[in-house]
Parts: sequence; structure tokens; C-alpha cells
Amino acid sequence: MPAPHPLSPWRDEFAATLRLAGPLAAANLLQMLTYAIDVMFIARLGEEELAASALAVSIYWVLGWSLTGLAGALAAVASAELGARAPALRPIRRCVRMALWLAVIAGAGAMAVCALTEPIMLATGQSPRLATLAGDYMAVLLWSMIPMIAAGVLRSFVSTLGRPIFAAIITAAGIGVNALGNYALIFGNLGAPALGLEGAAWATVLTSLAVLGAYVLAIRLDPRLHRYRVFGFFWRADVARLRELLRIGTPIALTIVAEAGVFSAAALLMGRLGALPLAAHTLALQIASFAFQVPFGIGQAATIRVGLHFGAGDPKGVARAGQTALVLATGFMMTTAAAMLLVPRWLLAPYVETEAPANAALVALTVQFLAVAAAFQLSDGVQVVAAGALRGLQDTRVPMWIALFSYWVVGFVLAAGLGLGTPLAGLGVWLGLAAGLTCTAALMLRRWHRRAPLGLLAADPLRGLAASPG
Repeated sequence: MPAPHPLSPWRDEFAATLRLAGPLAAANLLQMLTYAIDVMFIARLGEEELAASALAVSIYWVLGWSLTGLAGALAAVASAELGARAPALRPIRRCVRMALWLAVIAGAGAMAVCALTEPIMLATGQSPRLATLAGDYMAVLLWSMIPMIAAGVLRSFVSTLGRPIFAAIITAAGIGVNALGNYALIFGNLGAPALGLEGAAWATVLTSLAVLGAYVLAIRLDPRLHRYRVFGFFWRADVARLRELLRIGTPIALTIVAEAGVFSAAALLMGRLGALPLAAHTLALQIASFAFQVPFGIGQAATIRVGLHFGAGDPKGVARAGQTALVLATGFMMTTAAAMLLVPRWLLAPYVETEAPANAALVALTVQFLAVAAAFQLSDGVQVVAAGALRGLQDTRVPMWIALFSYWVVGFVLAAGLGLGTPLAGLGVWLGLAAGLTCTAALMLRRWHRRAPLGLLAADPLRGLAASPG
């Protein structure tokens, strides 16, 4: 028998990572489109309704995104179980069960915070009218919190088990449900009541329930997934696994809050500089956020691939998985950086009429911001993939401190200082954000490359997870 080609393991790793990352990145992009559709429909109600919904969503998505990250620790734990003792039916079933418990418990806490939207808005100086509209909108929207987080758990499960295409298909179907719900419930079409802004919130609730139901159906119908019977013995607690998910997932949630928070704070800084810098910031950030969804998907794939090799006790496989993900993300972000530098007006064209004289100042400032965004594209891609790879090693606490330091001590301090204290103004805010992302990338990458000396490969991926019934 001929010896295997020395590049075969690398080819296999690239293929496996692409099979995971492609559908996950597509699902992330489609999720962005879902939010865009909400804005399109709500904008037709008027400026007040759009502003109120944006205020409410600023609270809702930071909570929802961070708690999805908390429950998403399932990918790191389940992939290690699968790598160590595939098919690991009972261990993975218990992991999913406890992640769903966590979705319900944490989601209920987030709902309680969301219920305080109106007083929060009033405390931050918003007008009583906007605070009331935002509170009424959130009073409905908060009911989508638990199904959204639970759907994130099931997305992690199907992706870890090699079915990431379900995430893309279900998210795409959710776009149709969301658009139809907005069309019917906001304006009273198709025989539905005209609920205005609250109708948009009900459309989100219905979409979240539909997406969760679609995941349940997909798991039930797919033989490979159904054999795990993840909804069986749902009442049985597994304290060890719940504790492990909290140990890994809590720093992930706080890292997300740190990142989302610094960009929200940057918007507040821009608001102090005027309406024009804030509008340009919003446009540039929207384009950069779309580009970010692809390396974000690669980072999610890296968590699973690294976790599989980590559970199997294969340090060479761990290295290949992480390096493969970094190469893929770097290649993609170089492409987006080139587009932001060379054809920024093409990227802006879907949002504003770039040749209109009335938009000249807005377009010029946004192009400046995109030039800075191009510079930090590589940093953004590297940091999210390196963080994903470290999560595969179940290393989340130190990366959390790296994120807090880089985003706030470096990024925000520079953004505030350069933005408010120098003539750079809005450009200074973006330079500060770039510095924070670059610092994060450098420190995350350094920790990834020093994983062996730091003892990250020597840790037991299944520590404290003794077998239990069910």
C-alpha cells in the first residue's frame, strides 16, 4: 500500500473546515438580512417608530447575542466528547439538554431586563415618547428571547454533528416567515390586524418560534441527529455538565458584551460629533459587519474542528485545524479589505445614491471610515478565528480578559481621545476601534501559538464529566 501523501491531512482539514464554515457563514449573512428586512418594514411607519425600535433592539441583541454565546459553549464541549469517544450518544445528549436548560434560565433573566426597557430609556435621557414606543415594542419582542437562544443551541448541535447546512436552510426559511409576518401584522394585510410597530415585534416572535420548530423537525427527521434523542429525559439534571457549560460559556458571553459594547459606545461618541459622522459611521459599520460574518462562521467552524482534535488527544490535528481556519479567514478578509480600498462607492451604492450632490459629504466621510475598516479587516478576521480556536481548547477565561483590555483600555480610550480631543474627530474614533481590534488579534494569536507551553493541550477536555444516566 502506498504511503499517504504528506499534504493529505491538510487537504482533508481544509475540506472539512470549508464544509462547516460555508453554511455557517451563509447562515450568519442571512441572519443579517433578516434584521435588514425588519428595518425596511419598520421604516415605512415613520422616523419615531424606527428610532424606538433601534433603541429597543440595542438592548435586545446585546443580551440575546451574548446569551447565545453562553449556550454556544455546547460546540466546544460536544465536539470534545465526539472526538474522544464518538458517537458519544449519551454524553452529547446530556450536553444538549443542559445547554437547553441554560437557554431557558438565562433567557428568562434576559426577559426580565428587557421588561425594564422604558425606564432604561428614560434614565439614559431619551424622550418620553420614544421611551414609551420602545417599551411597548420590547414588551412583545422579549417573548422571542428564549426560542432564539434555544435555536442557537440546536444550531450548535447540528453543526457539531456535521449538518451545518441545516443552519443555512432554516435561517433562509426564517427570512420568508419574518417578511410575511411583517407584511401582514404591521400593515394589516392578509386578513391580519394592523398592529404597527408591535406587529413587527410579533413577526419576530413568530419567526423565532418557527426557526426553533424547524430545528426540532430537522433533528427528528435526520437519522444521524435523531439517534442522539436530545429531547429525551429533558427533566433530568446533569450538574457537572451544566457547570462546565457555565465555566466555558460565561466568559464567551462577557467577551461578546465587551465587543458589542465598545461599538455601541463608538456610536455614542459619533453622536456627540454630529449627525453626519454618526450616519457615516452607521453605513461603514454596516458594510464591515457584513464582511465580518464570514470569518465569524470560520471561527465557529474552528471551535468544532479544534474541539474534535482536542477531544481525540491529537495536538497535530489541533494545530492543523487552527492554522487552516486562520488561512481561510485571512484570505477572505484580504479580499474585503481590497474592495473597501478600491471600490468603496460600489459597496455604498445599495445604501445611498453615491452620485447625488446632497450625499457628497456623507459619501466622502464614509469612504474615509471604510479605508480604516480595510486596515483592520485582517485584525478582525484573525481575532475572531483565534478566539474560536481557543474555545475549541475550552480556553475562554483569559481570552475574555484579552477582549476586555483590548476593546476598552486600548480601543475605547483611544477612540474617545482621538475622536473628541483631536481634529481627527470621527476618523479618530475609527482609528481607536482599529487599534483595539489589532491588539485583540495580536494577543489572541500569541496565546494560540503558545498553547503548548501554556498547558492548554495538556488539559483534560472531559474533566468532571462523569457518566450519568439518561
